Amino acid sequence: MEFGFTPEQEMLRKSLREFAEAEIKPKVQNMDETGKVPMDILEKMAKLGFMGVMIPREYGGLGMGHIARTIMLEEIGRISAAMANTLQIVHLGISPIVTDGTEEQKKKWLPLLARGEKLSTFALTEPTGGSDVMGIQTTAKLQGDEYVINGRKCFITNSHLAGVLGIVAKTGEGSKGLTAFVVQSDFPGFRPGREENKFGLRGCNTGELVLENCRVPKENVIGKEGDGLRIALSAISNVGRPGITCAALGIVRSCLEEAVRYSKQRVLYGKPISELQGVQWNLTDIYMDYEASRLLTYYSAWLRDKGERCDAENAMAKFWAAEAAVRCAKKTIDVFGAYGCMKELAPQRLLRDAELLIAGAGTSDIMRLVMARKALTVA
Repeated sequence: MEFGFTPEQEMLRKSLREFAEAEIKPKVQNMDETGKVPMDILEKMAKLGFMGVMIPREYGGLGMGHIARTIMLEEIGRISAAMANTLQIVHLGISPIVTDGTEEQKKKWLPLLARGEKLSTFALTEPTGGSDVMGIQTTAKLQGDEYVINGRKCFITNSHLAGVLGIVAKTGEGSKGLTAFVVQSDFPGFRPGREENKFGLRGCNTGELVLENCRVPKENVIGKEGDGLRIALSAISNVGRPGITCAALGIVRSCLEEAVRYSKQRVLYGKPISELQGVQWNLTDIYMDYEASRLLTYYSAWLRDKGERCDAENAMAKFWAAEAAVRCAKKTIDVFGAYGCMKELAPQRLLRDAELLIAGAGTSDIMRLVMARKALTVA
């Protein structure tokens, strides 16, 4: 049993931390104030191969696996959960092509996605709900060599940025009635709708997608007709959910660093507040949450790299890290006192960002349902 990272993974973490500190950190305040995505940062990420971390080398990616992706997203999330979420959704949009795409589909889309020439997303959630996958209303009807798709997707990350999108639509009834498609943003009948104005994860684009008689070539079906439910649930469980987890883990790490740093600098009663027992309890609670979240997050990534099914472990890590991010951000504000509420300081932003991660890729209640299936098998 090995709990350490390889020298290569440690080197990756060091280089990612340097990148996040130098390139992303100076943009964070402006991102929070304007809500705009810093496209120049995405371009730099693309040149460094961040988009293709999960894409096999033969298609132009890095092929580094889930632990490497976890390191990447934690280090970026430590500086900006918004930027980490933008990147992880790119990975989510790419995932179905990697796992279920034909050789022709992989050769067509993976190299340009690995290079960041096109960004990606995966669109499942609709006004009728996100966790209720079978309740989606978007339809796809085969007409000759094309499917005609009609519907509306909402709360889609990268909605206004993505050029290659995974779309799930109804082609029939029941569990085999959903199909996954690759849709390009320049297809007739496709357009972004409203862009949302969120109180957290600002600088991460979220909005609607509208498909009105959008014509999609038959060869853009991922897998085969009727595979949509399996493909969607697998991508969300193994890529989307862990991506949210990593962003949350980054927030918890940032909370720990911010709270410890401030407590050593702030002097009350003639000594740093880090020497006050009440403050120390907050610090130890954040520290425990970070270590627990970290172990759950990297353990589930290790299982995915081994190719083992780990739905419950993915759900457990996401549940704990996302809820911990909210707890720890609140405790960080408590350590900072009134300063924790100031817009120019990090604690209040960390809390706003953390709150938005709770519902992403399945609410905490959905995570409990996933874990319950495994818990009921232990006896």
